[in-house]
Amino acid sequence: MEEIWRASRRIAGLAVRTPLLSARRLGARAGLRLYLKAENLQRTGSFKLRGASNKLARLRASGRPVAGVVTASSGNHGQAVAFAARAYGVPAVVVVPEGATAQKVEAARDFGAEIVVCGQTSRERLARAAELARERGFAFVPPYDDLDVVAGQGTVGLEIADELPEVEAVLVPLGGGGLAAGVASALRARLPRVRLVGVEPEGSCAHYLSRGAGRRVELAATDTVADGLRKLAPGELTHPIVQALLDEIVLVSDDEILEAMRYLATDAKLVAEPSGAVTVAAALAGRGVRPGETVVAVVSGGNADPAVLARAFAGRTEAARGDRASPL
Repeated sequence: MEEIWRASRRIAGLAVRTPLLSARRLGARAGLRLYLKAENLQRTGSFKLRGASNKLARLRASGRPVAGVVTASSGNHGQAVAFAARAYGVPAVVVVPEGATAQKVEAARDFGAEIVVCGQTSRERLARAAELARERGFAFVPPYDDLDVVAGQGTVGLEIADELPEVEAVLVPLGGGGLAAGVASALRARLPRVRLVGVEPEGSCAHYLSRGAGRRVELAATDTVADGLRKLAPGELTHPIVQALLDEIVLVSDDEILEAMRYLATDAKLVAEPSGAVTVAAALAGRGVRPGETVVAVVSGGNADPAVLARAFAGRTEAARGDRASPL
């Protein structure tokens, strides 16, 4: 907890304090008093800037020269590392998977990062990033499996506790586990009675399966529209924190994620990427929540692929056309 407090002071110059927004129309759909922690409005478009900024600040304060930094990312963490590295005046290399969202890759490049494309799985790009760090003498900035990164992400939990101490449940997306581990650590210390619920896509449910198995489970492959939550296994560091501190882990389908993206845009006037919309998808489906309670859904990112946004709205358009054509 002390490290999370320190992180909040370190990152104040780069990351912004995002709003906690009342979502009355969405809440009415879900039968909840619903609030959205709008990390999609964070600089670089996601919560990832918090952990990246804290890690680079710690590297700079170590007293050892930092020739540059390298990371592996499907998009959001890469943007965050590139942005923070530019602010600290050091070069950055971002290893991305084949088929990564073009918008996210171009944003990292615009922030000054060198882009390296490698493989399709998190294991492949992490291995390549570690190799590049050794070759160039750069510091490796892990996407989630690092205490400094986790502490930075935990500042999301501090802000929720400060602004809504009466919250009864908090829904947080589950990818590698850095955000969930950080938020859960902060909220367990500040609001010990709050229920903490992790949300995963059905097609990338390593945390869910790990909980059922009582051990860290590795998937053979992932298949989900939520590209920021694809991982073969929970982080080695984050896994025990997530399993110990979360009360529940629930799953949502791709169709439910796309529907949540649509409702976030129409009801809350927020653009969310699929990974950021999973918590609202769970709330709308009644998973991990209880009727009438006060709930915060962490909307972790807003870097949505335009094609995926179009897909989310196309589903509604097709349904509406079907409604008009029906004699009933």
